[in-house]
Amino acid sequence: MRLASVGGPKWDSTDPAAPRRELTGGIYFGKHDRFYDEDGAGANGAAGQRAVDVMEYREFEVERIARQAFEAARKRRGDVTSVDKRNVLETSRMWREVVHRVHDEECPDVQLEDLLVDNAAMQLINRPGDFDVVVTENMFGDILSDDAAQITGSLGMLASASLGDGVSLFEPSAGSAPDIAGFGIANPLAQILSAAMLLTYALDMGEQAVLVENAVAHVLDEDWRTRDIADANTPAEKILRTAQMGDKVIAAL
Repeated sequence: MRLASVGGPKWDSTDPAAPRRELTGGIYFGKHDRFYDEDGAGANGAAGQRAVDVMEYREFEVERIARQAFEAARKRRGDVTSVDKRNVLETSRMWREVVHRVHDEECPDVQLEDLLVDNAAMQLINRPGDFDVVVTENMFGDILSDDAAQITGSLGMLASASLGDGVSLFEPSAGSAPDIAGFGIANPLAQILSAAMLLTYALDMGEQAVLVENAVAHVLDEDWRTRDIADANTPAEKILRTAQMGDKVIAAL
């Protein structure tokens, strides 16, 4: 299960949303194949290549991520948005049925709404403050998490956690950015906010996590920026290198 905390300096009035993406099922883990179609199924009966990707979900996989989303919502504003493509996909029809069953039987105190994925992509940008916890399947979550990253102004602001029953992994959503390693221009805030997630979800140290998050918010409120979140109006003296931004957060703590 993948969690990304979305929020940042672009809209000060926007509370962070928490997309929850199922990470072990769906089309990424289905059958993938490509073959030469000799049956002449192409235009004008022409033979050619055919590619197949299979999307599959099992009930327990949907139950697991649904419970995770509802439990997270109880610690936040108490709202969950389930994203699917029920009007087209059978996997999405099962997804919605299972999410609603878990909600009705186990978490009726949490508010639940459904959105189709194409509408959700638009609404995340159009009205980001209306979202609390977003739960969706693997491929949709992969796309929507990058979509939602634009609320922050940069993928360098987006923390994430891959949560499991045993070991969990906390990392910047954008990865390690090896292409800019050693240049001192990477934004360290996603890594720092990932550490805050580790405190919350792995170590049950929510109060300490809030201190880290507040320190990041304070630095941004003071208009300190790395290059990726600076704009044409940012004074040159306010644009920091990687280590300098880290030092600012440490000082704010």
